[in-house]
Amino acid sequence: GLYAMGYSGDSIEKLTKNINWDRLLGGGQSLKSVSVEEKREFQRYLVGIGIKNKKLNSIGSLLNDQNLREYLSELTYPVYNIRDFDSLPIPFRAMATDLSEGKEVILSKGSLAYAMRASMSLPAIFKPMTYEKTILVDGGVLNNFPTDVAKQMGADIIIGSDVGGGLEPIDKLNNVITILTQTSMFPSNIKNPANRKLCDILVDHMPNLRFSTADFADSNEIYKDGKIATNENLPALIALSEKLKRYQQRIHELPQMPSEIILDTIVYKKISPENLALVLGRINLKTHVKYTTKDLIAGINRAMGTNLFDEITYNYFIKDGNKLGVTIFGHERAKNQLNTSVHYDTYRGVGIIFNYTARNVLARASRLLLTIDIAEQPKMRINYQKNFGKNRDWWWSSELYGALLRQEIYFNGKASDNVLYNSVEFNNEINRNINSLKSYFGYGLHYQFANLKPKYEREYNPNSIDIKNYSLNTIELNMHYSYNDMDKVYFAENGTIIKANVTRSLLSHVYTSFSDPNQISISGKTNGYTKFGFSFEKRALLKKKITGIIGFDSYFIFQDKLKDNQIPFLDYGYASKYFLGGIIPSSGSNRFLFAGLHEDELNVSQYMGLKIASQVNLLGKIYLTPHFNVATVGFNSFDEYIKKAFNPKGNWDDGFDPSLVISGGAAISYQSILGPIHFDTTWINNIDKVRLFFSVGLSLNP
Repeated sequence: GLYAMGYSGDSIEKLTKNINWDRLLGGGQSLKSVSVEEKREFQRYLVGIGIKNKKLNSIGSLLNDQNLREYLSELTYPVYNIRDFDSLPIPFRAMATDLSEGKEVILSKGSLAYAMRASMSLPAIFKPMTYEKTILVDGGVLNNFPTDVAKQMGADIIIGSDVGGGLEPIDKLNNVITILTQTSMFPSNIKNPANRKLCDILVDHMPNLRFSTADFADSNEIYKDGKIATNENLPALIALSEKLKRYQQRIHELPQMPSEIILDTIVYKKISPENLALVLGRINLKTHVKYTTKDLIAGINRAMGTNLFDEITYNYFIKDGNKLGVTIFGHERAKNQLNTSVHYDTYRGVGIIFNYTARNVLARASRLLLTIDIAEQPKMRINYQKNFGKNRDWWWSSELYGALLRQEIYFNGKASDNVLYNSVEFNNEINRNINSLKSYFGYGLHYQFANLKPKYEREYNPNSIDIKNYSLNTIELNMHYSYNDMDKVYFAENGTIIKANVTRSLLSHVYTSFSDPNQISISGKTNGYTKFGFSFEKRALLKKKITGIIGFDSYFIFQDKLKDNQIPFLDYGYASKYFLGGIIPSSGSNRFLFAGLHEDELNVSQYMGLKIASQVNLLGKIYLTPHFNVATVGFNSFDEYIKKAFNPKGNWDDGFDPSLVISGGAAISYQSILGPIHFDTTWINNIDKVRLFFSVGLSLNP
């Protein structure tokens, strides 16, 4: 198709060598192209299934073709105004198969990009293509070497390049791709010998085939292998070339088109009314304004970032003789979706997550999430989100989160096992996108209830803390800013994350009873407080397969002057202070990772930390991540902390004076079908221990 429209052989070679096949065929979007309000849910579940018309709809292919379609549309832009393939520099036909009637379909008109894409729809690998009243798959199913079609077009001379390979022997039928391909192409393989005989010059690559249909990333090696049979036929090809010089030849060159386009008409199809306003705001295309093809693709990617669509495609059309229009087709996901994932980690044990996602059910441009983690330490999350405003750049989010945890707790330097820590958080936010794919700012109202008590009475567990029951209720008002342009959810190689917030307490009420009956219970309001927080992480490729990582965190609490009858917040505000520890992100608004510490192991009121790491892609989906963390932490007021923050003398495991926390180690990880697998070994100072951590799967997202 590209050669027929005017690309030279050399230019096609250059294109194939420079294509990022993983991005083109690797399953769709980068995290960079996901809307900020959807990043949190992106690629968080192992399996998803849609519900349409009370029926379950499963995924119909292994590969998402959104990037492939965009790429073909961009490449074929110079011939967008040619609808008859006989009018191309070289007449062209694309072979497809009618999936409903089992017959050959010869595509000779319409969009060249569409025809090319339809002709490569390998069953179960790529999505089939809708066409008129039927569905098309790869033409190779019935006719993979269609020299007979060339004869029907009137070809006098046929040069055939056969890479079909015929039927695979039994010893090579050892993977899903090969078996599916062999099964789907029986009719074509039976027809192939007769079509080979129609060639005047047959370039037979079958003896040199080393790669399969799925080996896109080996295009350079495939190109080299293709030269073997070509060179064997060079004498015949040269002789034919000399013979044809006496005849007038077609002009074979790529049509010259302006780099910018002006759209007279923009038509949206198959996009429901409740989604249309959001799509219009994200694509943000206007008529009678100059754009490039990359501008159009960028707009479509912004709309794809809403997670409302499986794919969005477009076609140009000519109106009133010379006016250019574009039709944008949406392929919406089911309004109702069921998702699930499994997980295990050293800290929290095993669990299975079930999620129900409903879009535009309660209101237009809205999303409802119901998520439950059925686990040894269960969690749940209910979230409702709605976009509003002219361009849908404002969004409101309300979330209820609950967790029933078991963890090691530190009080006044004393550790206790078998503590039950139950919490409920209710968070309401109004946010405004600065860049719909990268950043936003907003205001939030946050309520938290936390309850802590020993699992066993102290008489049965002498090592238990002396608190019988502890609960804290807080209401906080905050301003926040978030920036995220990481390229991946897991094992990101490039991008930046910035988070900043200022939080003011409106209410903080604590109740504490003690195991000692002679000790008076405490109940009342604490003094107020203000929190300041800032996080930064940068990832960049240092060289191929090696990513450098640097991060910095600073979080502080400033308490108000203590008034009469108030309870000191820094003494009893445990649940509203900062928790440090863990390898993988955990849920909760005041929790931060620190390798070497167990999850939530360290409770602090002041914190500054630095992380330096490198991520090495050892092989395929296997990664090695050496890491070093250093932090200074404080357990009391900011004034006491900052005096000693840069020369701390305390021990963090005592929980009294400002302390230095240092850890170093490495993680070996694998991106498995179940989700990331991590095995981490890290040394931590003061206690001078090497700690091990293991996790697999997708946990409840933070």
